[in-house]
This record gives sequence, structure tokens and C-alpha cells, in this order.
Amino acid sequence: MKTNKIIITILSLILVFCVGYRKPDKYTIQAEKNAFYHNNVGLNYLKDRIYYAAIQEFKIAISLSPNTQATAIFKNNLGETYTYIGYPEMARTCFEDALKLYGLNFKYYLNLANCYKNLNIMNTKINEYKKSTSPYDKIMLGLLYLQNNEIRKGINTLDEFCMEEPDLLITPTIKQYLKEITSKQNST
Repeated sequence: MKTNKIIITILSLILVFCVGYRKPDKYTIQAEKNAFYHNNVGLNYLKDRIYYAAIQEFKIAISLSPNTQATAIFKNNLGETYTYIGYPEMARTCFEDALKLYGLNFKYYLNLANCYKNLNIMNTKINEYKKSTSPYDKIMLGLLYLQNNEIRKGINTLDEFCMEEPDLLITPTIKQYLKEITSKQNST
């Protein structure tokens, strides 16, 4: 009986040395992957109109991946959710933060301009953006003119931006938007 235990022990040791010892896998937490997961869960909740859960998921995504380009997406999604449930002031903060993090997504500008319209502060913002020297503020100014039914001023301002900044990633999107606006104007 004792010899059986000794033989089993010796065979086990031989097996370990022949096959090799493998350390167990380490589990590493990747916050960025988890942030995208929570964002996607939030989008599913939003699609199902479960707004509170969507808001919480977007907040988790933002906290897992703060101050990145992806965070701009999460903040925009959070802002859109606030817009759906009728909280434009909270949405405004989200859209403004999204633009600060990544100012080359035209959708963020559209959402913010719509938010300013919902808050009835378009005239104040138009005056504010007129004074700015940032080329990106021309995008916002043009959209605010359009929201304020100053179509010609809006189209001219956005077209001027496209002429001044032809190489930016956002410029082709603005040009496409201008084509849509002008075709709507011509059809009416």
C-alpha cells in the first residue's frame, strides 16, 4: 500500500516535469472594454425606452473611461437620453462635454444646437458664438442660425467654414448637410 502511494507520487512528479507546470491565467480588468460594454447595454435600454437604466449604464461607461474620445460618445448618448425624457439642461452639459472631448463629430453640434433651441437660449448663444475666433464655433453659429430660421445666414456661415477648413474630418459631413438643407429649400 505504501509502495503504491510512493509510486503515484513519483509518477505525479514525473508527469509535472514532463508536461510542465502552467501558472493559472491572470484576469486583467480592461476598463475600456467594460466601458463599451456598458455603453452598449445603455443603448439597448434606450432602445427599449428604459431611460433610468440607460442613464446609469452611460454614467458607468463614462466613469470607466474618462476623458477619451470614446467618452465623448458616451456623453452624447447620455445627453440624448436626457433629451428624450425632457431634461435639456442636463443634456446641454453632456453635449458641451462631448464637444470638448472630441470636436469633430457633427452630430454633437446638431444635438447641442437642438438643445439650445429647447432651452430658448439661441439668441444669447448666437451673440456668444459671433464673438468667438475659434473656427469650430462657426459650425455652432451656422447651426444656430438654421435653428433660428435664418436659413441664408446659416448656410453661408457653414459654407464659409467649409471653405476655410477644407481638410478637417468634419468638413465633408458639413458639406453633405448643406446639400440636404439646400435641396430641402429648393423643393419648397
